[in-house]
Amino acid sequence: MSTSLLSPCRANLSLRVAQTSIRSYSVKQEAVGDPKKEIIRKALYPNNIRSRPTPTGTWRPDVGRAIQFAIPSVQAHHTIERAWLLHKRHVRKEREAELARKFESMRRAMDELQRVDSRLYMEANKQEDPRARSEADLELAKTLKSTELRTLEARIRGLFPRELRVPTDTPPQGGWNYEWKPFPRPL
Repeated sequence: MSTSLLSPCRANLSLRVAQTSIRSYSVKQEAVGDPKKEIIRKALYPNNIRSRPTPTGTWRPDVGRAIQFAIPSVQAHHTIERAWLLHKRHVRKEREAELARKFESMRRAMDELQRVDSRLYMEANKQEDPRARSEADLELAKTLKSTELRTLEARIRGLFPRELRVPTDTPPQGGWNYEWKPFPRPL
């Protein structure tokens, strides 16, 4: 909340209550047609009336007065702000403590892996260059078409596959492509 809404006292409420005018050129003219359809349309899609307050609307003429009555003084506003910041700090500290606990657990697991099997530990911690290509990849790249070569170069090992489609609620307009096959890549 901003303190500018709290600065005027209750006696001197000089808030902007005047409504903004609705532009007439952006309003569609009513089409003459079936009155039943018009009634249903008006019930489902009401006009954007800005002259009255609505519980879900964006315009309320009494919002400044409501804030001033809910938070009577600047001191109360600052107290609420400090309490909110204190709450956010507690949530942040809890999150950091949880992350530290998980990190310590992972460090203990890696130490145990190093003690049990050093080869697996080295394999798990191996640094890979994502741009490096094996000899099999290079030989395969020489035999590919340009689109398949782009697919091979776009796939970076260890990252999410780019050709995977995002799940949607509705099927695509063109239907299912039964001929599509994923490009075989050596991992």
